[in-house]
Amino acid sequence: VCRLLYLLQQETSSTELRTECAVVLGSLAMGTENNVKSLLDCHIIPALLQGLLSPDLKFIEACLRCLRTIFISPVTPEDLLYTDATVISHLMALLSRSRYTQEYICQIFSHCCKGPDHQTILFNHGAVQNIAHLLVSTSYKVRMQALKCFSVLAFENPQVSMTLVNVSVDGELLPQIFVKMLQRDKPIEMQLTSAKCLTSMCRAGAIRTDDPCIVLKTLPCLVRMCSKDRLLEERVEGAETLAYLIETDVELQRMASITDHLIVMLADYFKYPSSVSAITDIKRLDHDLKHAHELRQAAFKLYASLGANDEDIRKKIIETENMMDRIVNGLSESSIKVRLAAVRCLHSLSRSVQQLRTSFQDHAVWKPLMKVLQNAPNEILVVASSTLCNLLLEFSPSKEPILESGAIELLCSLTQSENLALRVNGIWALMNMAFQAEQKIKSDILRGLSTEQLFQLLSDSDVNVLMKTLGLLRNLLSTRPHIDHIMSTHGKQIMQAVTLILEGEHNIEVKEQTLCILANIADGTTAKELIMTNDDILQKIKYYMSHSNAKLQLAAMFCISNLIWNEEEGSQERQDKLRDMGVVDILHKLSQSSDPNLCDK
Repeated sequence: VCRLLYLLQQETSSTELRTECAVVLGSLAMGTENNVKSLLDCHIIPALLQGLLSPDLKFIEACLRCLRTIFISPVTPEDLLYTDATVISHLMALLSRSRYTQEYICQIFSHCCKGPDHQTILFNHGAVQNIAHLLVSTSYKVRMQALKCFSVLAFENPQVSMTLVNVSVDGELLPQIFVKMLQRDKPIEMQLTSAKCLTSMCRAGAIRTDDPCIVLKTLPCLVRMCSKDRLLEERVEGAETLAYLIETDVELQRMASITDHLIVMLADYFKYPSSVSAITDIKRLDHDLKHAHELRQAAFKLYASLGANDEDIRKKIIETENMMDRIVNGLSESSIKVRLAAVRCLHSLSRSVQQLRTSFQDHAVWKPLMKVLQNAPNEILVVASSTLCNLLLEFSPSKEPILESGAIELLCSLTQSENLALRVNGIWALMNMAFQAEQKIKSDILRGLSTEQLFQLLSDSDVNVLMKTLGLLRNLLSTRPHIDHIMSTHGKQIMQAVTLILEGEHNIEVKEQTLCILANIADGTTAKELIMTNDDILQKIKYYMSHSNAKLQLAAMFCISNLIWNEEEGSQERQDKLRDMGVVDILHKLSQSSDPNLCDK
């Protein structure tokens, strides 16, 4: 190898010799991953890039072919293409030289474009303008590689997608060209890749979700890719792309669910590897085994997208043969990708009240879910803890057993996570758990969280965490005996927290939630006194009665009305104190309000 590279780089070698060296190195690169590693160790890439500066086209093509083979190997770091800024612009310039330079350069770009940074570099070097006209090349290979380039450039990239919509080649806009490439008479890889381009453009908002090219062309094409007569690889890619296309749009979800019996068709994804009869099938078994994980992962992802919003679709999914068992098995698979996809599917289905009460109960889904939550990586934890939030709603029969299996401790530890989504989910699940719960559960939550942690959450920079923590407090402080009990043990700290928030720079929703907590405290029998003896808080309630926002005025009046019920002990003294503070005058003024709710209250 070293000798070949030496000859390749010698200016004195004839062009024929240098070209032959590049060809032989390209053949070696076709071997095992170790072959490619040893070529990389000899610094083959800088040598070949240097070769591209030669005037000889045949030599350039041989260097590009070898570079292509090296870059498509999984052991080659993509960044090697971007170390020298001049390389990309030189490759763009070489695109016009021949159909081979076009094919290889597009292939190099599509393999080396990983993530937004690479997309931006290629975009800024004019990739869209330089590659667009190749989509109508006479060579199928060039058309196909150019299409692949666009599919990786546009993926999750609004900037590229918005540009593509307006680019035209020979008077035809790119989306129309992509739609032509979707037609059934085109090769499958071309149909799939153009469907990916249109999907990325749709998700970026460059094409509307109700555009005929999505509804009548892209979606049906992707559903076709999921059918039994497609190769396993195609079925995986089809299902994953479709899951991404319909993920956030309920109309597309409904449409996909009734196209070609998709929900039943996906059940077939779980039947690999199929039983092997003859010894000749060993090769197929190996292939099936390799793709079985990917098929299950793709099916779970697509089921998750299909069932994201519509109750009828969720019901259909759950009624598909052995569906719940498949999900439960998926939760304990060795492959982390399958586990994640199974949890996502479960999360999607757990949005259904009906299913929480029935299928989820029959299959004791909470058991494997709690197991998944033990030391899982963050991306799984986020989805699994969201699912747990749903399983802890008050109408869910799983609530009791989950509590008995140590959920409080687990959720309290999530609220201390560095990861924002985990903090939100931890506190959200505790909020659901505390709703209409018995006093013991509420005390356990407070003990598990600790006052320090509660304050930590109340001063969290994220408004979601703050709102859910206030929601938890509000749920803890409901029903009189509970209010009095909690305020007798934690009253001082809770009043401090309330003061802190009412004085802080917070939005209306946060302040309203905080005043509702005060109204709950005012409803306690002994807890009331904590408000009545705190002049600072009383002044704040009075201030919010005259606030410019009606929601806050109403919430402040709830506090007052809970303090003054005539039939409760000590009501006279409380009324006198509030009268002296001027509360009655404010009430007179509010009874003239143009807002009927305020007036009424």
